[in-house]
Amino acid sequence: MASLKKASKVVCIGRNYADHVTELNNVRPKQPFFFLKPASSILAPGDGPVIRPKGVDLHYEIELALILGKQVKNLDASDEKGALDAIESYALSIDMTARNAQNEAKKKGLPWDIAKGFDTFLPISEIIPKSSIPDPHNVDIYLKVNGETKQSDSTNLMLFQIPRILSDISKVMTLEKGDIVITGTPKGVGPVVPGDVMTAGLKVNGKELPESKIEVAVEESTSTYEQWCALGHRSALAALPPLFAFLEPVYCLLDLTS
Repeated sequence: MASLKKASKVVCIGRNYADHVTELNNVRPKQPFFFLKPASSILAPGDGPVIRPKGVDLHYEIELALILGKQVKNLDASDEKGALDAIESYALSIDMTARNAQNEAKKKGLPWDIAKGFDTFLPISEIIPKSSIPDPHNVDIYLKVNGETKQSDSTNLMLFQIPRILSDISKVMTLEKGDIVITGTPKGVGPVVPGDVMTAGLKVNGKELPESKIEVAVEESTSTYEQWCALGHRSALAALPPLFAFLEPVYCLLDLTS
């Protein structure tokens, strides 16, 4: 069975639950929308807390993860058997997001790498055997913060199901054995702060799978990195002549002083 840490890439599906699209005031996509998280963001069970960078509005997003057991390239969207055969196992994951950095990137038409790619920004469960999930489109996933349920929905609410997801990705980039695809989050995303504890799980026919359990705390970073936009550091920009206005998106996403 593939090791979670041997993934060459993590492909994330965005805006795949209608209510989540609505809660973030996004436009409902006409085709699967995807982006990458670095494999270095994976936080395996027992590997410690999620680290919140300074100035970051940190949000959780619970998602079903697919772990691929073979190479997938140019898969036909109608090939349901081929799509499901390509999955070796499953996991539950939390796509941690620097929401303020993401919002700034969206405004500027910039990539989301900073918002999604910090170390520890993908807590993930133990590997769930494929046999434990007969139908990945009919499982319940939930997330709690300090014991209070924040997200709880069924994967049957996905806008795009797994065959279409794998098809669209594989026509752009080859999916390799061990790669991880996370399939989108339902409604209820929200913030966590240092001291909070997130717990999450997955149920099949009302029964929770023990391998799916995630319990992870949030701690503040000791790094010198600081998210400027969260702190309102626009005074430096205001002091610059209009000629340097092009620097604004860079200042908003990076602390250039460290």
